[in-house]
Amino acid sequence: MSTVLDHDGPTPGSATPIPEDDALDDAPSDSLPVVIPLDGPAVHLQTPATSGSRRSSRVALALSLLAVGVLAGSGLFIAGFTLGAQHERSPGTSVDDQALFDPFWQAYHKVVDEYVGKFTSKQLVEGSIKGMFQALGDPYSSYMTSEEYKASLSGISGQFEGIGAEMSALDQKGQTCPVLGTDCLLDVVRVIRNSPAQKAGLLAGDVVTAVDAASVTGLTVEQSVAKIRGPRNSAVKLSLLRAGETFDLSITRDVIQSEDVTSSTLANGTVGYLKISGFSSSAAADFQSLLKDQLAGGVKSYVVDLRDDPGGFVDAALNIASQFIGSGPIYWEEHAGGVQAAQLAKPGGIATDPPIRLVVLVNGGSASASEILAGALHDTGRATLVGARTFGKGTIQQWIQLPNDSGGFRLSIAKWLTPDKTWIHGVGITPDVVVPVPDGTPQGQDPQLSKALEVLAGPGSSSSPAAPGGASPAPTSAPTPAGQVRLLLPLAA
Repeated sequence: MSTVLDHDGPTPGSATPIPEDDALDDAPSDSLPVVIPLDGPAVHLQTPATSGSRRSSRVALALSLLAVGVLAGSGLFIAGFTLGAQHERSPGTSVDDQALFDPFWQAYHKVVDEYVGKFTSKQLVEGSIKGMFQALGDPYSSYMTSEEYKASLSGISGQFEGIGAEMSALDQKGQTCPVLGTDCLLDVVRVIRNSPAQKAGLLAGDVVTAVDAASVTGLTVEQSVAKIRGPRNSAVKLSLLRAGETFDLSITRDVIQSEDVTSSTLANGTVGYLKISGFSSSAAADFQSLLKDQLAGGVKSYVVDLRDDPGGFVDAALNIASQFIGSGPIYWEEHAGGVQAAQLAKPGGIATDPPIRLVVLVNGGSASASEILAGALHDTGRATLVGARTFGKGTIQQWIQLPNDSGGFRLSIAKWLTPDKTWIHGVGITPDVVVPVPDGTPQGQDPQLSKALEVLAGPGSSSSPAAPGGASPAPTSAPTPAGQVRLLLPLAA
């Protein structure tokens, strides 16, 4: 291909022309065009035999300018080729970050090109992402494989596929035990309302001896529950022991929403007891519904039990707090750069009247969203906190699912502060009334709940009414407040 220039200017689509020279206007009409081939370094110039020194000067000038243009074009071509090759070896890396990421790409391509073992590119990518989060040194920011991400998010949302029953491994004394066997039975602790298990006739107190004709002996409660759980519309057969009789029960699994909020009344029906086990996506609506029922029954005093609740969705905590707090900040969010934003109470709370009294139970297992609720009720003077110092988790995580089934991650994107702008991270919240629970406290006794009832009864009261169902509510979870994911004991199947 060639670009042809004559004294009238370049042809359409040609390269930048050589600047015009007034002396060229005096050139004879029979002068030939200058031809510059672009497919080779040679430049061929043809002029009439009658040309003189002046024309030679003009030709020399043209040659010089053309040579400069060719060299400049070559330089640009080489630079462009180099940048293109570099981009191919470091895709997605901006020009400004090339030097920063150069060691990473060198290591990556060295592994890809020369590692003698077996691996997949997906393994390298996932490992790199995991290492990036580990470098943050934040226990609440982490990468998860696709399976881990789905399981963790399911645990927080409170939704799972199964039969809808909570189970625990208990010995003859009613204490938890590690491995199922003759002296360690898989007990049904609770059947979730409107679940497939309830509809099929499963009852609390039933003992599961086998799942799909396979004995549970030698398994842990987690392993047994994993066998009972399964995809919706599939069936599972449980072999049960009830009142000395054995029988089989077939249950069709479905999507279950765990019951994170339960209620009862204490002190002869004068005190409402609301236990929150987790802040799932349905917790706020369930709490409001149960609270509304008790208010309709004339209850004016409440115990909200947040003990061993490792948290969950912050929106659920805000919505529950808004049932008691009519206006103002529930908590503050502080994002990168120190910018603070108040998260205000939602209007329409059903228990904001001051005559409605409230005590909140907390302990070292109360974390995250539990602390948001406890901190809001405490700082606004809406409730008295009773129990032990909380865990102390003052950050909010965002969950992101990565494309191409590459898992996901949670990242700390904000600090949260109480209404008084106190950051409780690593410190926790100290209750107004500290009540330790000594080791060896007999089962069925709950000194913290007893103290809560005393506070509601008024100063100087020595009453100690019975807990729900005539017994003190024992903690039902082995919390892992260092993260948002929890393992409930009893486990939901």
